[in-house]
Amino acid sequence: MFEEIPQQRPQTALLDSIDSPADLRQLEPGQLEELAEQLRAYLLYCVGKTGGHFGAGLGVVELTIALHYVFNTPDDRLVWDVGHQSYPHKILTGRRERMLSIRQKDGLAAFNNRQESEYDTFGVGHSSTSISAALGMMMAARKTGSERKVVAIIGDGAMTAGMAFEALNHAGELDEDIIVILNDNNMSISKNVGGLSSYFARMWASKPYNFLRSGSKKVLSKVPPAWKAAHRAEEYMKGMVSPATIFEELGFNYFGLIDGHDVDGLIDILNNIKNLRGPLLLHVVTQKGKGYLPAEEDPYGMHALNKLASAEELNQDKNQAKNTVPTYSKVFGNWLCDMAPVEPKLMAITPAMGEGSGMREFEEKFPEQFFDVAIAEQHAVTFAAGMACDGLKPVVAIYSTFLQRAYDQLIHDAALQNLDILFAIDRAGLVGEDGPTHAGSFDLSYLRCIPNIIVMAPSDENEARNMLFTGYHYKGPAAVRYPRGKATGCELDAEMQFMEIGRGIVKRQGKKVAILAFGTLLKMAMKSAEELNATLVDMRFVKPLDEATIKELAATHQLLVTIEENVIKGGAGSAVNEYLAEINSKVDLLNLGLPDRFLDHGKADAMLAECGLDSAGMTAAIMKNLV
Repeated sequence: MFEEIPQQRPQTALLDSIDSPADLRQLEPGQLEELAEQLRAYLLYCVGKTGGHFGAGLGVVELTIALHYVFNTPDDRLVWDVGHQSYPHKILTGRRERMLSIRQKDGLAAFNNRQESEYDTFGVGHSSTSISAALGMMMAARKTGSERKVVAIIGDGAMTAGMAFEALNHAGELDEDIIVILNDNNMSISKNVGGLSSYFARMWASKPYNFLRSGSKKVLSKVPPAWKAAHRAEEYMKGMVSPATIFEELGFNYFGLIDGHDVDGLIDILNNIKNLRGPLLLHVVTQKGKGYLPAEEDPYGMHALNKLASAEELNQDKNQAKNTVPTYSKVFGNWLCDMAPVEPKLMAITPAMGEGSGMREFEEKFPEQFFDVAIAEQHAVTFAAGMACDGLKPVVAIYSTFLQRAYDQLIHDAALQNLDILFAIDRAGLVGEDGPTHAGSFDLSYLRCIPNIIVMAPSDENEARNMLFTGYHYKGPAAVRYPRGKATGCELDAEMQFMEIGRGIVKRQGKKVAILAFGTLLKMAMKSAEELNATLVDMRFVKPLDEATIKELAATHQLLVTIEENVIKGGAGSAVNEYLAEINSKVDLLNLGLPDRFLDHGKADAMLAECGLDSAGMTAAIMKNLV
């Protein structure tokens, strides 16, 4: 048991001998427990150096070893859900010595990536995709005559999404040989773990039992009452010691509950079930953060870890403590807490993003107005729509990348009905180390084409509060999008102000060039505007646009430049282009934003500079277009 993150690389001679799962399969079963201890120690050491998700990974160390030991990977397919739990998988599949590069530019990705390794069978980042992907792979194997095995490993949190149950339902209908492993690290559905349930799980998975079961089915099927009684007896027994019924009804043969930290037991049961016919579900119970005491005691708070600071960095942090600037997520959380006492109709909804969205204090203070609907983005939006239909005022707190998953509900259930819903969209723009699966690169493009909705992009935390206030009181759907990380440290208004819809603010008056900035890149744009003596406008609204200001600037300036932390295609700049074409303006245009490609992970500031969205890049691009 570790109580602290190892500062020095631990001694891991056995782990160091494993360069691929083929090497792992050469070990004796008696060596695997020691391998698990070394793998856990090395994982803690690596995450301490790099930061990243590690709680789920610590919990599946033994399961990962067992899977690669029993199955012939990479020919047999392991499909990991989300990717938070796959760090041990990366270590065992030839990437051990590159783990210190994870989440860094040109280093390993934070999640599974097909381009990174042949063992990463499916790219992940968003949850609840594994069963669908695995089922597709199984069907491909059948169509091409392959005998490979396919295993989906999904966490109990990811199992809350509707997509997972859609895939389970389809798998039961197809009746193909797919194995789904439910990694359950939430004690709320795992209290039946014990000798009796483990005994029956092993019995149900045993070859003699399944031989008798299949044979008796043939015999008893000729005597319907006898078969029916035997089948019911088995169902009742499973129901007494395990939560099997729902999976059995969907067409799966259920095995559980299994201790996910007993590597020998896992190997036994995987060997027993891997050649059984039809869809199988193995329910494995693990402890999130296993082996690291702080993570075991606080699995939610220790879900992920920032890299450990050096002594010099710690001293810098102490010196800067008095000048702490809140994150935009904290600004949003504070806004909720300020609004709730005077707005009893305010209802805050999040799809399992309460902690990341800055809502913990609100949840504690106003539990009757807080709803975490789990990983169910589609449900979150339609749930909010139902509230809005009958007089409540829902605020949906969601990351930009996850709102993509509820796009139909956003259009059909919220905007089409013109309902009063405020969307607080966190992680808009680049998110740095988490990479393209989590980047909020597209929300301006996919939001502004929807009728009825207004879309706002604050340049600082004061504007963010006022925009949230404005969106809350707006009659119809409204969206405020803001980035990950620290705000600007600006002073807040004593009282929140309702903004004039569709009106920007001229921040600087200049000549020749007019820069139209959407969102928090305004600060960078100001440096460029001062250097070029350009006019600078904080546009604030992406929809509706401040058309009057745009028209005036187009008539008095040589070049109009739009700046946004969103893809250029279809974004705020495109909206300006469309309006200028509509009024037949001949002014020169330059759109600056994210390029038409997925951007790899790295430090957010460096990524912006690479895209030409720092002040130097903006100035250079504008100067080039003035020549």
